Amino acid sequence: MSNRIREEFLGKQEPVRLNKYLSEAGVCSRREADRLIESGRVTVDGKTAQTGMRITPGQTVKVGKKTVSRRDEMVVLAVNKPRGIVCTQEKRERDSIVRFLDYPVRITYAGRLDKDSRGLLLMTNNGDLINQIMRAANRHEKEYKVTVDREITDDFVRRMAAGVPILDTVTRPCVVEKTGKYTFRIILTQGMNRQIRRMCEALGYEVRDLLRVRIMNIRLGSLKEGEYRELTDRELDDLYDMIHDFRSVPEQKKQGRE
Repeated sequence: MSNRIREEFLGKQEPVRLNKYLSEAGVCSRREADRLIESGRVTVDGKTAQTGMRITPGQTVKVGKKTVSRRDEMVVLAVNKPRGIVCTQEKRERDSIVRFLDYPVRITYAGRLDKDSRGLLLMTNNGDLINQIMRAANRHEKEYKVTVDREITDDFVRRMAAGVPILDTVTRPCVVEKTGKYTFRIILTQGMNRQIRRMCEALGYEVRDLLRVRIMNIRLGSLKEGEYRELTDRELDDLYDMIHDFRSVPEQKKQGRE
């Protein structure tokens, strides 16, 4: 959450637009919030909310029968995880991502990176957002840059993209592009344990470096290793819209994306 938004909620306590209030509480994007308000599903102090209205501290906001309050304030971070840091909530793990960040609000990760991998993690205190991102059926894209120990061949690219037998199954078809003699980019829509490493091993390659650069619409960009940033309002809105749009896709079309 930006310093400006923190100030609105926690400092000056100034009124905030209802759609932003719902977004920052983790309910939905601002665009979806406007749709909820227009449909009459949102109430403020027991009265039907109006588009564009502002919320002041002490007012009661409900979506349907559920009350949305300041304690529901959402945190979503983009983190550049270094190699050697472990994605775990285990308190005894000295190198856990939670210990490493030491963030003042309790947060956890939405999708792991193994200890030897680095790059983009999304961390949040919103359980529903975590579930939607991690749910395998949703086929949300994750993009990686990979370095291996042998020269990459056209056959390797073709076989990786078509699906590789690992862990008693075959991986989903994916996008694979050679970017150098020993490097390639890959876009996955599933999250099996150590998937890219196992795929490479099955084809006789060993991963030397693995960097995740994108999760859905969130990109690592210039974020330095070991640092984090809060997602922008635009990123949050687009993230929620992508999740909402996929919820609207008929099940048979989802299955057709295999």
